[in-house]
Amino acid sequence: MPAIPEQLWIRLPEQGDGLEDAACAYYGVEHLLPVAGSQAAIQCLPRLRREARVGVVSPAYAEHAAAWQREGHRVLELCEASVNRALERLDVLLLVNPNNPTGRRFSPQQLLAWHARLAERGGWLIVDEAFIDCTPEQSLAAHSHLPGLIVLRSFGKFFGMAGARLGFVLAEARLLGELEEMLGPWTLSGPTRWLGSHLLPDRAGQQIQRQRLAGDGQRLADLLCAHGLPPTGGCALFQWMACERAALLHEFLACNGILTRFFERPASIRFGLPPDEPGWQRLGRALTLFAEECR
Repeated sequence: MPAIPEQLWIRLPEQGDGLEDAACAYYGVEHLLPVAGSQAAIQCLPRLRREARVGVVSPAYAEHAAAWQREGHRVLELCEASVNRALERLDVLLLVNPNNPTGRRFSPQQLLAWHARLAERGGWLIVDEAFIDCTPEQSLAAHSHLPGLIVLRSFGKFFGMAGARLGFVLAEARLLGELEEMLGPWTLSGPTRWLGSHLLPDRAGQQIQRQRLAGDGQRLADLLCAHGLPPTGGCALFQWMACERAALLHEFLACNGILTRFFERPASIRFGLPPDEPGWQRLGRALTLFAEECR
């Protein structure tokens, strides 16, 4: 990581530092809005619509449904197979691609077809692409200028800097203006803006990161399989396993200092990538102990 200039800690953040230009080039768009992590947009987007019927393709990142429910919208939990039938009853369709936690991928063609049906009557398709940077060819970023299509992107996951709290909203200019007004000034710190403006143009570094993450994702899948826990799904950044013992495994790993994400419906557990080689070894030992206890 490049050293952050000291003056950025004592000055207010300024636009015109190259962040927006670097992000537009990275995502291949003309308009976007930097936000303090995509979570900021997740919480504010429901305030831009009157009472709506919102379909969320589940299981999914729980904050999406929670944000729309807090603002008084009617939220319907959908499986992928029911989307086509439900679409005529929806004002907003929301999904994660690739899905968190299942890793399920939706084709751009399918998503654009759903968007077209919603947009005909002023509806929205919101696609959370927080984990798509390893497969950018599957992104809808190039179509985000279309009315009613909103794409959320995360900086922290692919670049490994969750603490920077940086994300982007890709959408038509009018909607971005409304969201920017709602969020107010100085939503990002100067150091965060500087990091984004310097790392987003680094194409060589990004390709190295994609290769590293692909290798680590496969290593994690192989490690789980070697311990009798084959993943049900996943992507380069995580692996997901649905099984009856998910709650037990989640608790066991936590007691051994390893944090995972547990889901009740269906009973499942999501594994992130260990941060370093000692982390890989610690996970391997814990999985071995768990297998021995379950015999």
